[in-house]
Amino acid sequence: MKRSSRETMAMIGGGNMAEALLRGLITAGTPARRIHVAEPRAARRRELGSRYGVAVSPSNSDAVATASIVILAVKPPTMSEVLAEIAPAVGRDRLVVSIAAGIPIATIEAALGGKARVVRVMPNTPCLVGKGMSVLARGRFATVRDLSRVRVIFETVGKAEIAKQETWLDAVTGLSGSGPAYVYRFAEGLIEGGLRVGLPEPLVRTLVYQTLCGAAEMLVATAKSPRELREAVSSPGGTTLAGLARMDRDGFVRTVSAGVAAATARSKQLARAAR
Repeated sequence: MKRSSRETMAMIGGGNMAEALLRGLITAGTPARRIHVAEPRAARRRELGSRYGVAVSPSNSDAVATASIVILAVKPPTMSEVLAEIAPAVGRDRLVVSIAAGIPIATIEAALGGKARVVRVMPNTPCLVGKGMSVLARGRFATVRDLSRVRVIFETVGKAEIAKQETWLDAVTGLSGSGPAYVYRFAEGLIEGGLRVGLPEPLVRTLVYQTLCGAAEMLVATAKSPRELREAVSSPGGTTLAGLARMDRDGFVRTVSAGVAAATARSKQLARAAR
């Protein structure tokens, strides 16, 4: 979907995820003059303004005043203060996008007067390198077109999917939101194993990173399931099966699955606390 050249955006917060979106949007063709970033840290304002050519200011209200889309890229603990500040300027003519984990759409709608058009998004950190995974949920007053507009924004930093219901976002948080950390933890285990069997650390890191990158690409590029790909390299009596059997004895798959469930449960707790 092509964005209107007249569309303007306010980015509330200038952290890493906000910068990823700035980079993605501008690379995809959004004019920098159409983006206004509100950021309390003066040094960070100067950095973003110089790097991307966007308007910057310390005032959330100033950024929102002329924006058709407002992206809330702030930490959950500061959300209520930010919403209170921008509420007078946000009517039905604004589309509000939140990437704050655990803050329900209803909470945002209520803080903005009860009828705000809100889309909530759960992205993950690979957005920082253009390989993110984002999932969107639509509020009561947001339109299908609003959802499409937001999807286009997040497709500038990776892939984006739409959840049929907001409650899915807790599980999305537990799986893809927290998922990169699980991969990094697995990488730590592979590195430890490589060092344990006598390989030098620089070589170990190269082997681990490229192996993970290549394996992920095979999952994406082929039409095969993880099980099919695993079985294809698991020759009877071979080294791969020996390694997998040892992992299975310690409940590797069950542990990973339980980790996703635990992260999902925590996301639900945070959402309840935010109501």
